[in-house]
Amino acid sequence: MSFRRLSPNQPDSFAFSAQGKAEVDKWIAKFPPGRQASAVIAALWIGQEQEGWVTKPMIEDVARLLGMPYIRVLEVATFYTMFNLEPVGDHLVQVCTTTPCWLRGSDDVVAACKKHIAPNPHTVSTDGKFSWMEVECLGACVNAPMMQIGKDFYEDLDGPTTEKILEAFRRGETPKPGPQNGRHTSEPAGGALTLKDPQLFKGGYSHPQQGGGAESGANAKMPNPGAEQREAPAQKPPGAAT
Repeated sequence: MSFRRLSPNQPDSFAFSAQGKAEVDKWIAKFPPGRQASAVIAALWIGQEQEGWVTKPMIEDVARLLGMPYIRVLEVATFYTMFNLEPVGDHLVQVCTTTPCWLRGSDDVVAACKKHIAPNPHTVSTDGKFSWMEVECLGACVNAPMMQIGKDFYEDLDGPTTEKILEAFRRGETPKPGPQNGRHTSEPAGGALTLKDPQLFKGGYSHPQQGGGAESGANAKMPNPGAEQREAPAQKPPGAAT
């Protein structure tokens, strides 16, 4: 794991909004008295959704709120990569560069981010709209390469497609998430190849060896290999060895 530390540029203070504080209180109430520290990840996440990133004053406020030593909250914030420790743009672009995405061309997605956002990751674009970073597997390997922007996933990317998506966000639009090459979810690129004809399954299950027929569906008799071996053995002749 790469070394993670707080940004040297920190705001002077932090305070949860009324809605954020209410959400944190709900999480604290989920745990028995004296166990409010169990809400630390939820509290940091709520703070990050409010500010965009986790700040030192936020960590200190969460520590006071949950009755935890500051260092323990800092350990949580620096351990989990889901917490941003530096300022981010209005749109945080997370590019998966794990092996499946890399083999499918994630370098082109990274190149588009360098061109349209900033040459280096964890850097806010000059217009403040974007920042980007490389992340580990985002769980859509069959649709590789892919990236996450905010809470949406964009899949089946290449360089030009990535550039179009970033340009759309910059214009204030929200491109449709999901596969960008026209396929439906994670079906084969040319469309579904199996289970396409409902007529094949009309009447229920029928074993190929039985040739279909009347006994199908719930009444179909499944093959029972070895049944003849389980029949009662023949009588042994008198005097035969046991």
